[in-house]
Amino acid sequence: MNRRELLRNTTMGFGSLALNSMLAAESQPNKLPHLVAKAKRVIFLFQAGGPSQVDLLDPKPLLNKLHGEQLPDSVRGGQRLTGMSGNQSSIPLAGSPFKFAQHGQSGQWFSEILPHTAKIADDICVIKNMYTEAINHGPGVTYLQTGSQIAGRPSMGAWTQYGLGTTNEDLPAFVVLVTKNKSGQPLVSRLWGSGFLPSEYQGIRFRSGKDPVLYLNNPEGVSPQARRQLLDRLSDLHSHQHALAEEQAILDRIQQYEMAFNMQSSVPEVADMSDEPQSTFDLYGEEARNSGSFAANCLLARRLAERGVKFIQLYHQGWDQHGGLKGGITRQCRETDQPSAALVQDLKQRGMLEDTLVVWGGEFGRTNYSQGKLNGDNFGRDHHPRCFTMWMAGGGVKGGMSYGQTDDYGYNIVNADGVPISPTKHHYTEDAVHVHDLQATMLHLLGLDHTALTYKFQGRRFRLTDVHGDIVKPILA
Repeated sequence: MNRRELLRNTTMGFGSLALNSMLAAESQPNKLPHLVAKAKRVIFLFQAGGPSQVDLLDPKPLLNKLHGEQLPDSVRGGQRLTGMSGNQSSIPLAGSPFKFAQHGQSGQWFSEILPHTAKIADDICVIKNMYTEAINHGPGVTYLQTGSQIAGRPSMGAWTQYGLGTTNEDLPAFVVLVTKNKSGQPLVSRLWGSGFLPSEYQGIRFRSGKDPVLYLNNPEGVSPQARRQLLDRLSDLHSHQHALAEEQAILDRIQQYEMAFNMQSSVPEVADMSDEPQSTFDLYGEEARNSGSFAANCLLARRLAERGVKFIQLYHQGWDQHGGLKGGITRQCRETDQPSAALVQDLKQRGMLEDTLVVWGGEFGRTNYSQGKLNGDNFGRDHHPRCFTMWMAGGGVKGGMSYGQTDDYGYNIVNADGVPISPTKHHYTEDAVHVHDLQATMLHLLGLDHTALTYKFQGRRFRLTDVHGDIVKPILA
């Protein structure tokens, strides 16, 4: 006789009731400290590989002036380098091959290869003082997505669904879209997984093609009526099993089967772009007609947001320019610049931007020096976690704002007086924004207190921000 049977069959069943009550309490989010939400949903445009901030959003004229000269030891300050450039005999500074200009009433700076993002200068907040401890892609992406460099923790989307639930029974609360036919650092399902949270909170990946969700459609010869009868009988069996075992996982399984059945009609409808007018494709670009492209995924993200999906995660690979930076980053911007800006403009004209938080950025930035020898414009940049740039729009964030600054070399974060600082690990100051601070701020805008959104696992209460993180209040509208 196991523990559950003992408690159920003795003490008139009251022991079993007490056990179930404790288990339920441990698995539910803490509701009391939740706040008034500014954002109802998040669309995260994740640029995997680490976009170069000094070539896109954080211009450094000094690098062009000192192009080819050595990075001063005083600037580096003994910081570790990756194995790819740490053994270089020289570390030559590399100026950007692109021109920068100010845009909008806010006068924010943008590279010439971001002409469309420049048009939404007054709608976005450019955060230039991001930093992380992760120096390689796997830990870096995992850190930003799950709050830990070590795999196994729930993703940000899973935490969001766990805290907020869902408002649409026909679509998942957490959807993942990956640009097709892209190469680069691998993207694995644990990045949008539920970790130790119940499996119902994991992200559902939508793919391009006629079957956006794997194994969703009925096999040949199985009618919708037959599938409905099958699920009804299966639900009866699971309910009978739950009456004996009283395990939450059984109820979760029933709910997931029902969601899959409802998605058989809802997913084809949301993925069908035929009802979009030509003006939509003029805005996003004709590539938005190509299912699975980044442009098509941005448009699909708007359609999912309209239907109540809480967290929409886009991944776009290819930003890891260790060599051939000029051509590689130009191609990346050609694929992402217009649709990223179009998404913000589209949400704004529909009155949705004010309660939709759009986030753009990668796992870290790139170095101000060349990886390997300089050969004109044919050079690359290594990983740089000490400072990088992201932008946010809508959902309670101030538009037309540039927050934080880096030194003239683009190597260190500096304070308001221009003095380089060494930010404390995992901790927000008025001068630097850590990965955990970004996560805390995103949850805050969704109405979730990051210190109270916890889940007990293996005797400890875990949260997305671990035991760190502070809200970046200056960027809040």
